[in-house]
Amino acid sequence: MSAVKLDKITKVYPNGFEAVSDLSLDLADGEFLVLVGPSGCGKSTVLRMIAGLEVISDGDIYVGDRCVSDVAPKDRDIAMVFQNYALYPQMTVAANIGFPLRLRKMHKAERRAKVEEAAKLLELTEQLDKKPSKLSGGQRQRVAMGRAIVRQPALFLMDEPLSNLDAKLRVQMRADISRIQRELGVTTFYVTHDQVEAMTMGDRVAVIKDGHLQQVAAPESLYDEPFNVFVAAFIGSPSMNLYEGRISESGDQLVVQLGDQRLALSAEVLHTRSALRRHIDQPVVVGIRPEDMEDAAIAPGHPEDQRIEVEVEVREALGAETLVHFKMAAPYVDSGDPDALDELGDEDQSRCTARFSPDSRTRPGDRIQVNVTTEKMHFFDRSTHLAIRN
Repeated sequence: MSAVKLDKITKVYPNGFEAVSDLSLDLADGEFLVLVGPSGCGKSTVLRMIAGLEVISDGDIYVGDRCVSDVAPKDRDIAMVFQNYALYPQMTVAANIGFPLRLRKMHKAERRAKVEEAAKLLELTEQLDKKPSKLSGGQRQRVAMGRAIVRQPALFLMDEPLSNLDAKLRVQMRADISRIQRELGVTTFYVTHDQVEAMTMGDRVAVIKDGHLQQVAAPESLYDEPFNVFVAAFIGSPSMNLYEGRISESGDQLVVQLGDQRLALSAEVLHTRSALRRHIDQPVVVGIRPEDMEDAAIAPGHPEDQRIEVEVEVREALGAETLVHFKMAAPYVDSGDPDALDELGDEDQSRCTARFSPDSRTRPGDRIQVNVTTEKMHFFDRSTHLAIRN
């Protein structure tokens, strides 16, 4: 096991395109860090630079106390797990897992013992004599992990290892990878575009956009205290609703105007975001997470000045929750995520998603009142897109 340090690494291709810019990250010994971002943001380039598969244009990479920037990939003591498994089809599971040890010319008996140990950890003992073609996608990915585990490397690199699996298998493999990493205690750098994977697996999550690091924090901190509009919208599913609004004073209370809707801000909002007072009578970006809205019909005790009135367009009953879609008469704000839908709103209206209790019986076409938990609203500077806090 080893700590890992990325010190201002940059990647510029011969055509002048800068894929990664001045990125610095530290991984503690045994930490599971997830690098997440939209397609084409540079995350796989970062991983390939760590592995030695891409030449660094500037900066340095350290594994433990050793600078490996100019070290050959095979000498970096790094094991990599790919999304396409990269298994040898003619070999059995046991032979695939043990292949790195065979290259080291390890004695056959010792090699078999290590393979069986890894197979037990990965719940592959019954599959050791099978060929990859006889395995499920999840089993193949565990074989690929087994091949990495037997090497006992200083660092695991995982490049979107679950992207080829169906939804049910991804859920199971997320749990399996997290469990195995905890049991082994190996420092792990995991790359994905799926923010659900990032939030459920990482000790910390690093968000990257256009080659620039946006924020690094524990998953809960990213969700509760996003540094900017991009992180706010990217982290969370469904995504945070973003609108252009305006803060004003009403007596000794602040209110936020969202198009034709008006919400009073609770004292808790001002306690945690006192800088809002400096934005009075100025346009700001307002963020409301879907889970911070509820059908007022099933929660009538909510303050009336912290409600909005909308017309339901679509209702999605998902069993444990109900997603309700409607429009707000407030300008749409672009989060900067290239993977987001292009037509989320216009100058006058924005689409909105609310996560209601399954007890809600609202239907498309209904005109309803929606409770907004204003103490959990987010506010960002309109020009810089940075969070407004204390």
